[in-house]
Amino acid sequence: MFGNKSSRGSQLVVDALIGPQVVIRGDVMFSGGLYVEGRIEGKVVAEDGARATLTLAEQGHIEGEVRASVVVVSGSLDGDVHADERVELAPTARVNGNVHYQVVEMSAGAQLNGRLLHTGAMAALPAPQAVAAAPEEA
Repeated sequence: MFGNKSSRGSQLVVDALIGPQVVIRGDVMFSGGLYVEGRIEGKVVAEDGARATLTLAEQGHIEGEVRASVVVVSGSLDGDVHADERVELAPTARVNGNVHYQVVEMSAGAQLNGRLLHTGAMAALPAPQAVAAAPEEA
């Protein structure tokens, strides 16, 4: 269970595991890799500046906001997701909340009750109508 797990050809490093029988009531701060098979009732937030990966297993459940560089969801999540880099929603993912992402991968079968909101450099660009409406200076 601990150690390296293969995930789509890349290595997933697991520094901490929350087992299937564990229920945590309260906020969780982490760095590195966190693998959740149990239940968390509270925010799950990566430390500032940490390149952290949160993996929510198929039987795992989180009730609360999630913030990390990479978020991989196979279980159920009730709350908003904020990922600095990437969000992966597996076929068994069930998300009730908005997903803020830079890159998203959503497999057939994944369920999202919320909005997909792109963040990053492209999201900061003005809308095409605003650019066209701006007067040109000669």
